[in-house]
Amino acid sequence: MTYIIGKACVDVMDGACVDVCPVDCIYSKPGDTQLFINPEECIDCAACEPVCPESAIFEEDDVPEDQHNFIKLNYEYDFDDSEPGHNI
Repeated sequence: MTYIIGKACVDVMDGACVDVCPVDCIYSKPGDTQLFINPEECIDCAACEPVCPESAIFEEDDVPEDQHNFIKLNYEYDFDDSEPGHNI
């Protein structure tokens, strides 16, 4: 299981989660409107969740129903064309 960044991150992209991630699995690139967690790299440590000032990070099974589209967005993000650990 992975963590998912939801709608409260859109247009905010605070980056506190990036600073605490021990495996640099949170990605972004110029032009993005939110941060993304790579499900292949996330070790489920939960370090990102409590530091998010927007409460935008959820365990995949706990993503609110009205934000389930963010699960797909996180899984389908082009991680190969972005950079991990980049705090906007």
